[in-house]
Amino acid sequence: MRLRSPFRNPGTRIRSILAAATTGALGLTLLGSVFSAPAYAANPVTPGNFRGLGFDQCEAPSQSAMSAWRRNSPFRAAGIYISGNSRACQRQTNLTPTWVRNQLAAGWHLMPITLGPQASCTSRERYLRQVRISPSTAGTYARARAQGRAEAAGAVATARRLGIVRGSTLFYDLEAFDTRRSTACTSSAMWFVHSWSSKLHALGYASGFYSSAASGIRMLDDARVRVRSPHLLPDQIWIADWDNKANTASTYIRSDGWQPYRRAKQYRGGHNETWGGVTINIDRNYVNLRTPKIPGSPTPGPSPTPPPPAAPPYTGTKTTDARCTGSSISRTRYRKTNAHVRTSLVVPLQCLLKQRHLYRYAVTGSWNRQTLSALHTFQRRAGYPMRNYVTRNHWVALLSAGNGGTVLRSGVRAADVTRVQRALNAAGGPSLTVNGVYGARTRSAAAAYQRSVRIKASGIVARLTWRALRSGRR
Repeated sequence: MRLRSPFRNPGTRIRSILAAATTGALGLTLLGSVFSAPAYAANPVTPGNFRGLGFDQCEAPSQSAMSAWRRNSPFRAAGIYISGNSRACQRQTNLTPTWVRNQLAAGWHLMPITLGPQASCTSRERYLRQVRISPSTAGTYARARAQGRAEAAGAVATARRLGIVRGSTLFYDLEAFDTRRSTACTSSAMWFVHSWSSKLHALGYASGFYSSAASGIRMLDDARVRVRSPHLLPDQIWIADWDNKANTASTYIRSDGWQPYRRAKQYRGGHNETWGGVTINIDRNYVNLRTPKIPGSPTPGPSPTPPPPAAPPYTGTKTTDARCTGSSISRTRYRKTNAHVRTSLVVPLQCLLKQRHLYRYAVTGSWNRQTLSALHTFQRRAGYPMRNYVTRNHWVALLSAGNGGTVLRSGVRAADVTRVQRALNAAGGPSLTVNGVYGARTRSAAAAYQRSVRIKASGIVARLTWRALRSGRR
């Protein structure tokens, strides 16, 4: 849903709030814990340098869920709400220092968020029951500025306890409000964000800000271009604009602001996605961020560039390899495989490509550019779209390939039976024991496959069945 007005529909949007355990009342008294909490100095700055897809969801997913999504999903960034009394998800049984350390070690880029006082003129009932930013104009919005400092102090205290280190970006979530309704409402929100940012800088953290493109983000962008604006702006912005476009652009703000590497965009609202057998209700985001320089701190040094991996030894037309054995190729399951997913299947993949004279290097078990090049050649010759991964259809075609084509029926023992058993395991998952013997279970699996590709289910593998297998049908 594209956010054409400054209001969000609470019935269609489930904000992702991955929060830490309740931090208690937020105030300046929390500053003492900032310096006593463990720093977990081995953790990297987060979200750090990243461009790609991210997600956020109300409750922090379990470790097993995060691991499954790390292996199978396209996401590498995750939003986590760590503090603020306006959070919908106050119970965060999974969000601990160990959880944070594990996700960072696995390569996740975490985006910590606070959801506290909201704009005084918000129309959303949920936030009307919570603390709001004071609209008092006294002392140049002194109360709003004090609230912003307190939220920043509380966020840093929680971040340090969770192992989110100095230099990381902490985002404040200011939900949609009507910026035209009240000058005091908009100005107090602006001064709140100013103090949030300045306090974070004082404590060694970068300032981030999340809001609807049509309200909070547009408010900031107007302040950015205002001559002699007194406000300190956040280092990074997170734009909520549900236009279903995986980029950081928005028609609600000017294109030159917070560019480059200082924007993220939530481009799709709450919906279910399933990866690795785990379903989570998420918002989708596109992230393009680099670690900002915090005023008063040294510029972060560049990350060392790892040397390019050495090419595997070239073996030419040789089709055998010491690592290519019956047991290393035979599996009861063959599924989608790429550089990050099911890497245990890289050995059989390289062996099969080598047998077809496509991979002319030593079998390493590591996904390399030579493997990808050989895979692309196979896909092109077989008439498949070129993909950077192996599908189950690809597996069926690769596993059944060969010069043979023996008619297989009960009692036959042959290398062709081994090929068929492997291909059937890839096609339908019967989990056959690959032994080269055409027994009752193999015959039953062959009949099931024949039915799935609309061949007479005789259980006998002959010309039509071989043709279907070699075509990768399933």
